Amino acid sequence: MIGSSTVLHVCLFLLSASSSFRAANGRGSKAKDLIDAPLLTSKLEANPSRTIIVSSSGKDNFTSVQAAIDAVPTGNSKWIVVHLRAGVYREKVLIPENKRYIFLRGKGKGKTAIVWDDGKKNNAESATFVVKADNFVAFGISFKTCEIFVLPDRRTAILGSITAQNRRSAVDSTGFVFINCKVYGVGEVFLGRAKSPHSRVVFAKSYLSKTVAPKGWANWIYDGSTDNMLQGEHSCHGPGADRTDRVKWSRQLTEDEVAPFLTVDFINGKEWLPAYYE
Repeated sequence: MIGSSTVLHVCLFLLSASSSFRAANGRGSKAKDLIDAPLLTSKLEANPSRTIIVSSSGKDNFTSVQAAIDAVPTGNSKWIVVHLRAGVYREKVLIPENKRYIFLRGKGKGKTAIVWDDGKKNNAESATFVVKADNFVAFGISFKTCEIFVLPDRRTAILGSITAQNRRSAVDSTGFVFINCKVYGVGEVFLGRAKSPHSRVVFAKSYLSKTVAPKGWANWIYDGSTDNMLQGEHSCHGPGADRTDRVKWSRQLTEDEVAPFLTVDFINGKEWLPAYYE
């Protein structure tokens, strides 16, 4: 039995109507420009009647994240704040397509975490956190995934992966972008595993601990061409950022190459985000 436990702490997690994914730490160049949870909440214009509070104490609206998501009206068209009090929420969470405009707000690193232990070939079945809805924001939450595989041959290692992006064609606008994040944990994990010919994932300006496997990326299950993929890194640091043994089809992006992924324009953010950096 081989296990791996990985933590991705995300201060600001954005999902747009283009179904792209972006994670950032929300730090501006100046303290006065800081985008924080109170600022986002004020910009959302969400009144108290549209705030759902989750805690393990049983004194608030719900004790589970999924129960709070389920309570969001189908076809929702106005922002709703789902506030997670400090604690560890051990559950899988799915935000379906018809639950839009959700701001999932935690208490910050080391205080609020969503955790699940699973490992399956089908990513939708094993993922800790799945968002299918447009216009989603998460803030101040750590997402922890622990995967366990039972192997017939102990000499064979199967590692978990943080992402498995499924961009199918060159005209598909989707992709996963992680900016100013921290990846750490126990065991080893891939930054991503390719799932389709145009899979696109970028880690930029992020700390990668030694939990990131030396190869960095994998194409487990997918056996097609890697020519059109973008499994890229830019200005990452930490022991897991060493590219000496990276797979040949991963890329170290230049400033020009990474530039389109570092602005809110990649996720059409100016059209729907309550606050953003130019």
